[in-house]
Amino acid sequence: MGTVGTGTEEIAGERRQLINIAYRLLGSVTEAEDAVQDAYTRWYGLPPSRQEEILSPGAWLTTVTSRICLDLLGSARARRERYVGAWLPEPLPDRTEWCRAGGAAPTGPADPADQIVQDESVATAFLVVLESMTPAERVAFVLHDVFRYPFAEIAGVLGRTPAACKQLAASARRRVRGAHAPVTATGRADVVRHVKEAWETKDIAALVALLDPAAVMTADGGGMVGAVLRPVEGGARIAQYMVAIADKAPGLELLARSVNGVPGLVARRAGVVMTVASFDVHDGRVTRVWAVRNPEKLRPWAR
Repeated sequence: MGTVGTGTEEIAGERRQLINIAYRLLGSVTEAEDAVQDAYTRWYGLPPSRQEEILSPGAWLTTVTSRICLDLLGSARARRERYVGAWLPEPLPDRTEWCRAGGAAPTGPADPADQIVQDESVATAFLVVLESMTPAERVAFVLHDVFRYPFAEIAGVLGRTPAACKQLAASARRRVRGAHAPVTATGRADVVRHVKEAWETKDIAALVALLDPAAVMTADGGGMVGAVLRPVEGGARIAQYMVAIADKAPGLELLARSVNGVPGLVARRAGVVMTVASFDVHDGRVTRVWAVRNPEKLRPWAR
């Protein structure tokens, strides 16, 4: 894992890769940045003689970062139990798209979210599936199937044999295969655009037609803002809920924007992002809606 070299530039250059790994493991930009920073702190805390003994600092940093994430995932269940309502991954904006739409370039220090490559492995639907895995399954699967690390090196992270790591990844892969295959970006964008139009006009009938009868909507307010604490089930109920939200928030502006690399919607009021919504679409209908409202998870959208 990583590249050979002990220079400062080589070590600093690993940060982007580490952030990408940590976000997929944790589903949180903030926690990913903290995990990577912790790994770097441990590296710079090593005596120079010990640093010189390490042939690949990148491999060392990847192993340490992954172990830190593994520990965090192990304690996540207890933290989720204390979390108010449902917990969803932090949504990522397309910085180029978002700044162009807002007419301003990003200022201040670089946001860790800007370093994350947005592909199918960060789509909300994919991250939600990762949440269903055990910590060891998630680490083995992300490192091997997403980042192509060999099981011999993953074994050093998990403290298991390569064969055991291969079994963990296979188990995780079955969970992913159990999910539906995603529709094309164009097909998803068309459906999301129609949802936006129906939501803006408060057309319940149109929304019901766009939502699968068995659709599920999950909201994450983190106890900081108003949000349903349990999933809303059924297309008709979701449509009514969406229109009720629009009625209670006059002046709400809906924007069609990329969320974690796929078409989504951003609800903004008086210039402030209130909600970021992701969608899973199958056979021309929305089957899942994930609405993040927790302000702490929307910080990248305010920069």
